[in-house]
Amino acid sequence: MPTFQDYLSGIKGTIKEVDAGGLKAKLEASPKSVVIDVREENEYKQGFIPGSTWISRGFLEMRIEEAVPGRDTEIVLYCAGGVRSALAVESLKQMGYTNLISLRGGFGAWKGSGYAFDMPEVLNADQAVRYSRHTMLPEVGIKGQLKLLKSRVLCIGAGGLGSPSALYLAAAGVGTIGVIDDDVVDSSNLQRQVLHNTERVGMPKVESAALTLQGLNPDVKVVGHKLRLTSENAEEVIGNYDLVVDGADNFQTRYLLNDVALKLGIPVIHASIYRFEGQMTVFNGDGLPCYRCLYPEPPPPDQAPSCQEAGVLGVLPGVMGVLQATEAVKVLLGLGTTLSGRLLTYDALGSKFRELKLRPDPACRYCAPDVDKSKIELIDYKQFCMLG
Repeated sequence: MPTFQDYLSGIKGTIKEVDAGGLKAKLEASPKSVVIDVREENEYKQGFIPGSTWISRGFLEMRIEEAVPGRDTEIVLYCAGGVRSALAVESLKQMGYTNLISLRGGFGAWKGSGYAFDMPEVLNADQAVRYSRHTMLPEVGIKGQLKLLKSRVLCIGAGGLGSPSALYLAAAGVGTIGVIDDDVVDSSNLQRQVLHNTERVGMPKVESAALTLQGLNPDVKVVGHKLRLTSENAEEVIGNYDLVVDGADNFQTRYLLNDVALKLGIPVIHASIYRFEGQMTVFNGDGLPCYRCLYPEPPPPDQAPSCQEAGVLGVLPGVMGVLQATEAVKVLLGLGTTLSGRLLTYDALGSKFRELKLRPDPACRYCAPDVDKSKIELIDYKQFCMLG
């Protein structure tokens, strides 16, 4: 019966191998080879070849198609010493990959040659457990989770929409969550604003939000902004964040947010609710419509009733807020197709979602291609808008 060494020798006799110097040349060439590190996590944490993608050997066959869709792409695989990578080459050959190379001597040979290597950023032990369902997803992985932990998201409002969106962003591990709200918790809020509770009635909402979010996830830094967004403070506040989740309850804030976000180039996850209906979209520039393309000017006050006057089904902002958090995570990680250029509406009574195509207004004074967004003038529409 053949031994393992016999089996390995047979494989090495039929596959291509490259030494460390040859791999270095391939990484300096154009186009570069795709390099896959098939070692285990504890090995990867000790350093990796710059530019390589880590897929541990146990997951290689399951994840290679997402990392390298083209079957004829040149792939160099490496492990610690060149054995597992040779076996990996043989396995991928069975899947139809045709341009496979194993690094002779593995990472040990690379280091032994004196070539530079990178140290990975890693999750600590508690984070590895907390975010394990994220890191199992190839589209997120440890790299994506680390990106979330470094991300900064501002939630406009700690009310009906801000509550569920902030909760799920905190649970997802968004490292810094800003909450802007100048109100205090009222008992009438508790029907829908799940960040707060009965014991906190009378407490500033930003303080109540911080207690809830940090209690949910100690990794999250909560920055409270107990103020109302104005033309004087908008750039300073919003400019500190990567993305804004719009849970505003008044038109004044929505128009101001649109204008400052365009000026600063910051994406906005917009949603609004009314009685039994909600709608949402993503505004992120790049030639796509902005809020003013939909609603060029604010409506008169008598046509803009607030939730205090019209009412709202308590669970409705939960649905829309969770969708906002979903879109926010997608934008932060560059995943999937966002709602940019599309308006999603939800009818709670009919249990129906509907999608509408949004088109940019070529004459929009704020987002048209010929507009110098750095010169956008911020306006306070206090005299035109009712506060929710």
